[in-house]
Amino acid sequence: MPFQTVDGVRYLTFDLFPRQVIQAVFTRQGGLSPDPWASLNVGGTVGDDTPRVRENRFRAFRALGRDPRSMFDVWQVHSADVVVATAPHDSIPREFKADGIITDNPAVTLFMRFADCTPILLYDPLHPAVGIVHAGWLGTVRKAVTATVAAMQSAYGSNPAEMLAVIGPSIGPDHYEVGPDVVEKANLAFGADAQSLFHQNGGQRPHFDLWAANRLALRQAGLQDQNIETAGMCTACNPQDWYSHREQKGKTGRFGALIALRD
Repeated sequence: MPFQTVDGVRYLTFDLFPRQVIQAVFTRQGGLSPDPWASLNVGGTVGDDTPRVRENRFRAFRALGRDPRSMFDVWQVHSADVVVATAPHDSIPREFKADGIITDNPAVTLFMRFADCTPILLYDPLHPAVGIVHAGWLGTVRKAVTATVAAMQSAYGSNPAEMLAVIGPSIGPDHYEVGPDVVEKANLAFGADAQSLFHQNGGQRPHFDLWAANRLALRQAGLQDQNIETAGMCTACNPQDWYSHREQKGKTGRFGALIALRD
């Protein structure tokens, strides 16, 4: 999982993916936004000026050699809904509410925004296609990643046993204290396996492990454990690289993640 820096834009890539996949989870470094969004904020609904957000997105795309006009993004709503992106978003005159996007078109770059929720990137090497998932606790218990794998099976004939997946930086179990409603919904979603997803960490309330939960969901969807890579980087622990909605009490930006097929 090497970090790379291009023109000041620092991002994380994953060794699990081959060269055919263009992929990155961007840190907060390399943009032009001031505090509290400093600096590579790509979130347009957190109070930052729109021209700065647009330029930050352009910088992120240029660092990967992607045309910003190739972007397909969605209005993220903590759902398990999935959109099939057949062309860049600018060519489609509507807004999509979803938390999973898939494509088999190399002219499309899938893009999402994060600040504690889990970015998950997917790749089917046999029927070349990619996917991206946004999974906070609600998207995790709703199994957004399972729905996205199923959408790739339906749209492209993907075999989960051959697919590759990476789980990017998000809030770690050391910081993610949750209430009984989350425990109840996780128990409904994961059954007997849910117990392994919670830790006490010395406090009275349990801590939810989003990394383990999404890894479990991927395995339940049919992926092989050796085909799943987890960054294991906590956004709340590393404020120099990541935005954290919880740690920064909501006054923060959003870091981006993208994935695309190389021509």
